[in-house]
Amino acid sequence: MGRFRYGAYLLLLAFVLIITGCGNDSGDKTGSAAGKKTTGLSADEISNEAFKDLFPLQYNSYKKNDKMEDTKYNGSVKRSKFDADKEPLLPILFNGYGFAIEYNEDRGHTYAFEDIRNVKRITDKSVGSCYTCKSTAVPKMIEEMGDSYWGANFNKDIWPKGEAMGHSPIGCSDCHDPKTMDLRVTRPSFYKALEAKGVDTSKPTKNDMRTYVCGQCHDEYYFAAKNSEVTYPWTKGFKPEEMYEYYNTIAKENGFEKDWISNISGAPMLKAQHPEFETHSSGTHGKANVSCADCHMPYERVDGKRKISSHWWTSPLKTMQTSCGQCHGDRDLDKLKDRVLEIQEANVSGLHDAQDISTSAHYYVNKMITSGVSEEKIKEAQEFVRKGQWYWDIIAAENSSGFHNPQGSMDSLRISIEQSNKAIRLATEELVKKGVNMEELDQEIEKVKKAVADEKVNEKKKDHAVNSYFPGQAPVVPAVPKK
Repeated sequence: MGRFRYGAYLLLLAFVLIITGCGNDSGDKTGSAAGKKTTGLSADEISNEAFKDLFPLQYNSYKKNDKMEDTKYNGSVKRSKFDADKEPLLPILFNGYGFAIEYNEDRGHTYAFEDIRNVKRITDKSVGSCYTCKSTAVPKMIEEMGDSYWGANFNKDIWPKGEAMGHSPIGCSDCHDPKTMDLRVTRPSFYKALEAKGVDTSKPTKNDMRTYVCGQCHDEYYFAAKNSEVTYPWTKGFKPEEMYEYYNTIAKENGFEKDWISNISGAPMLKAQHPEFETHSSGTHGKANVSCADCHMPYERVDGKRKISSHWWTSPLKTMQTSCGQCHGDRDLDKLKDRVLEIQEANVSGLHDAQDISTSAHYYVNKMITSGVSEEKIKEAQEFVRKGQWYWDIIAAENSSGFHNPQGSMDSLRISIEQSNKAIRLATEELVKKGVNMEELDQEIEKVKKAVADEKVNEKKKDHAVNSYFPGQAPVVPAVPKK
C-alpha cells in the first residue's frame, strides 16, 4: 500500500511540474511573478533583438528565415513572377494596376522591410494599411493613432513613425506577449472579421492560436472604402464563391467595388491576396484540426538535447522528417513527397491554363468595346472576366500551389476557366455580328502575349499589353502594395 501511495505521489508531482511550466522546452531565462513566468521585458517591446539573449535557440531558428531556397513550385528566392517559368502573363492580367509593374515571389519574413521599401508598387499615395503585416510596431501604432492609422500616408507618416519606435520586421512580438510569451493576435482586423462571421474569439484554444497567429496576416483582404482599414471578406464564408459573393454585396454596399479597372477589358477587377488561412481552413488538414504551426513550425532538437518549435517558417518539403513525419511517420516520406509534388504539378498546370484563357477573355472584351457592341453585352462579359480572374487569382496568390486544399483549388480553377470561356463565347457571338475577323483576333492575341513574354525589362512588359489593335481602356491607378 505504501508503494502505491509513493507511486501516486510521483505521478501527482510530475503533473504539477508540467502544469506549472517546469516541463517547458524553450530553455528561456525568465523570472516569475505572481506564479506566472515573465521575461522581464516591457509589454511594449517590439525589437526582435530584445528577445535574442532570452531565447537564443528560437532566435537562431528565426534567423534561418534569411535563407533563400526554392522548392520545385515555390520558395523564398527573390525573383519575379513574370519569369517565363512562373506567370509571364501577369503584366496583362493586372494591366492598369501596380502588380503589372512589379510582382515578386515571397521571401522570408526577415526581408519584410527590405522588400516593401524597394517594391515599385509603393508610391507617395500608399497608405498605412500597406504596413500592417510588415512591422512589429503596428499594434502600438494602431493603439496610438486609432482609425487614422489605416489611411495615413505610408512614406510621409507611417514609415518614419515606425523607425522612430525602433520597429523590427515580422517577428517575436507579433505573435507573443513580450512579458509572458503567450501566443496572441496583434492585428485587430483578424478577430473583428472572425467575430463578424460568428466565431467566439474570447477563449481560443492553444491549437486555435497556433493557426490564428499565422492567419492574422496570411489571408485575403481589401482596404475599406471609408478609411482604408484592412478588412476581410468572410461574413459569408471562406470559400472563393462565398468571398466573391461578399464582394458583390456587402463590400459594394459599403463603398468598395473594385481594386482597379483593367486597362485591357475595362472590367472592375478584384486582386486576391495570400489566402492561406482560408484555403487551409477548408482543406483536409484544416478540417482535421491540424494547425499551421504543426506543419510550418515542427518541433526540432537543438543543442543536442532541447526540443523547440522551429521558427524557420518554410515549406514542410524542406523539413519532412519533423513536419510531415510527426503524423505520417508510418509512411515512406519519399513517396509522400512525390504525392505532394503530384498535387502541386496538377494545380500549377491548371493554373497556367486558367491564366491563359483569362488573358484571352480580356482581349475579347477589348474587341467588343472597340467594335461598338452594346454596353449591356459588354458589362455582361466584363462580369464573366472579373469572376474568371478572381477564381484563378485566389489560387495563384495562395502560397501552397494547391496543397492546402487540393480539391478546392482545382474546383476554383475549373470555375475560372468556365467563366472566362463564357466571356469569350458571349464576345464571339457579338463580334461575329459586327463582322470581326475572329481568326485575325486570335492571331493578334497570341502576338501580344508573345510580345509581353519576350520583353526582357520587367517594367516595360505591361507596355506591350496594349497596341493599336487593342487600345488601353482605363488610366493606370497606383496599386496598394499588397504582398
